[in-house]
Amino acid sequence: MSNNDVVLRFSSVTFEHGHNKKILDEASFSVRGGSRIALMGQNGAGKTSLFKLITGELKPKEGEIYLTPKDQTIGLARQVMLPEHLDLSVRDYFATAFAEKKYDLDKHIKNVLEAVNLDVPLDRKVGSFSGGQQTRLLLAYALIQNPDILLLDEPTNNLDQTGIEHLTGFLMMYEKTCLVISHDAEFLNAFTDGVLYLDVFTHKIEQYTGNYFDVVEEIAARIERENLQNARMETEIKKQRAQAEVFAHKGGKLRAVAKRMREAAEEAEENIVDVRREDKTIKDFTIPVQEFDPFFNGLVAKIDSINVFENHQPQSKKVDITIRKNTHVLIAGPNGAGKSTFLQALADRQAKGAMVPDDVVIGYYKQDFSNFDFEQKAFDALLDVMQKKDEQVLRATAAAFLLDGRILDNQIKNLSEGQKGLLSFARLVLLRPGLLILDEPTNHINFRHLPIIAKALDEFQGGLIMVSHIPDFVKQIRIDQTVDLSSL
Repeated sequence: MSNNDVVLRFSSVTFEHGHNKKILDEASFSVRGGSRIALMGQNGAGKTSLFKLITGELKPKEGEIYLTPKDQTIGLARQVMLPEHLDLSVRDYFATAFAEKKYDLDKHIKNVLEAVNLDVPLDRKVGSFSGGQQTRLLLAYALIQNPDILLLDEPTNNLDQTGIEHLTGFLMMYEKTCLVISHDAEFLNAFTDGVLYLDVFTHKIEQYTGNYFDVVEEIAARIERENLQNARMETEIKKQRAQAEVFAHKGGKLRAVAKRMREAAEEAEENIVDVRREDKTIKDFTIPVQEFDPFFNGLVAKIDSINVFENHQPQSKKVDITIRKNTHVLIAGPNGAGKSTFLQALADRQAKGAMVPDDVVIGYYKQDFSNFDFEQKAFDALLDVMQKKDEQVLRATAAAFLLDGRILDNQIKNLSEGQKGLLSFARLVLLRPGLLILDEPTNHINFRHLPIIAKALDEFQGGLIMVSHIPDFVKQIRIDQTVDLSSL
């Protein structure tokens, strides 16, 4: 089959997720073999659901999804590791990719781990790896199936810069069909040749040809043209309605003229272009700092040592980190060095060689959101952290993070990963922490929100300790001390 042939086609597909939550409304598009497509859309638009429709995990309410040929294989690299896989060894994890026992499994595992630049023991549990290492395992899991169509859902989350560069190079050389969900604009622009845009308002899919930045400019130009056209038409409609009112009051034959003018205005209103509203952006926000006792000495954390993983074994390393109010610290280092493990222990006040005073309120942004009770409603997750329960304040804060009443009434497990990220920031605002612990706070977040989040973190007046592999994000935040675990 030629790479120019259509290998995937959606024909008037309608899909609803849950009760009356429409994701797609008669959406149609096609993908040609060998193409590398970015799937764009606002947080919660349904991008991950679209991938599940392609794999067959979800079924459309109406319309058809065609694979050509029908026996094409599809490999999906998920955003996060499934809970049931965390207790498996690496070997047993990859074994679940096959319906039957594969006798040369170790050889195949070695090949795909080389492809994702990861060297780990095959008998080690998946859940013991860092977020970045798990991201590489997720990609390798999709590759080991040798799929005809590769689906990547936020593949750069948790990856260090070396990992992102390796993945970018791999995809640039990849010869099969690939669809990617990502909010990393630079990453997408490096290898994509087309874009599918899932509109969260109209539930349609728009298809564009070109690299990512070209498409973003094209969309912006089209919206500007359509807004100008609509403005002209709305001016003309108002003019016709005003004239119709004048003629209607004059009586006689002019009433018939007025009627025709009103009808013309109504027809013009129907012809106004249905402009897609641009992705909403969260509002500027401030994370209020904890109100300390007047005799508080300003110390929110003292760290004398950190366990750094070398050859998968922890080694205690001496450090000198004193975090006071308005002190910002960045923890750097490659995937697997132990950054997330340390932040988790610090948040739990269990880190050896570290001390957080008991009266300091800790706000923790965990990269996989596992500090949430996924069975809990989003509303209750916010209410729980408020010292003074005020529903009006809660809802206003949530709305600033694009979390409306419908979202707040959902269980957290039903939110998209991006919505969980925004919920995490809303909770930090309501918590009023003295110490912020942030583990990859850009994960799953729409890139349009990142400058606003960076500004809020830059201005935070409490103590802050953060891990992030996104240089453009970090440089927008005042950092007073950087601790690179690879150089300890």
